[in-house]
Amino acid sequence: MNDWPLTLMAVHAHPDDEATGTGGVLARYAAEGIRTVLVTCTDGSCGDGPGGVKPGDPGHDPAAVALMRRQELESSCEILKVSHLETLDYADSGMMGWPANDAPGSFWRTPVEEGAARLAQLLRRYQPDVVVTYDENGFYGHPDHIQANRITMTALAMTLRTPKVYWTTAPRSMMQRFGEAMREFHADWQEPDPAEAAALAELGLPDEEITTWVDTTAFGGQKFDALAAHASQGENIFFLKMGQKRFTELMGVETFVRVQDTTGAAVPENDLFAGLR
Repeated sequence: MNDWPLTLMAVHAHPDDEATGTGGVLARYAAEGIRTVLVTCTDGSCGDGPGGVKPGDPGHDPAAVALMRRQELESSCEILKVSHLETLDYADSGMMGWPANDAPGSFWRTPVEEGAARLAQLLRRYQPDVVVTYDENGFYGHPDHIQANRITMTALAMTLRTPKVYWTTAPRSMMQRFGEAMREFHADWQEPDPAEAAALAELGLPDEEITTWVDTTAFGGQKFDALAAHASQGENIFFLKMGQKRFTELMGVETFVRVQDTTGAAVPENDLFAGLR
């Protein structure tokens, strides 16, 4: 038997990603006595500033935004009962094609081996049994999400660690329900043009390709409150408008693709720790 507790490590790009993508599993497994470790790779400085001021607009202060988002992140972790928060504090790279992509110190510009070496130190320290991050396209092509995947997979190779590894995803059936909710709750929602609609239709995976479906409905309130802790970010307001009940109905099952496993646990599975306890 190992002399350390069962441990989940989630590697995310920005403050608030932990709530939207894995808030349910972080809260659920913390409640089950599992040690939860969150690694946030960037400072979130390309997020909205006070009053919704956008990056590049007058009054947007990246340093002030980063400080505000760190405080929000700490509040979210407290709500989700995250055991350990680790921040790599790379500069937020912004969306693909933004000038921030190539700014000095940006996560996207950082050599993969450098970021992976820092993450490898955390893998050795915490020795997680389960690691969660994004897929190779960062789910929707965000440069920092892509980079998080790259450093995670490289760090695992560096350390020769063999935890169960999962990439976050969404079933196409849920994406369809999400689109319906956008029309219902987003007053300014405009239907995408055909090219955008085709791209959106490719997000996520067909339901039958998803290996892991984790029911987190009992922790929907914590997930909702954790997202509310990041209320400075305008994109979160849509979710909060739903109210906790409708939010939990839509977001109460978190889904993953298992990409590394030594347990032999059968799929589809309903527990990230299947085969480990």
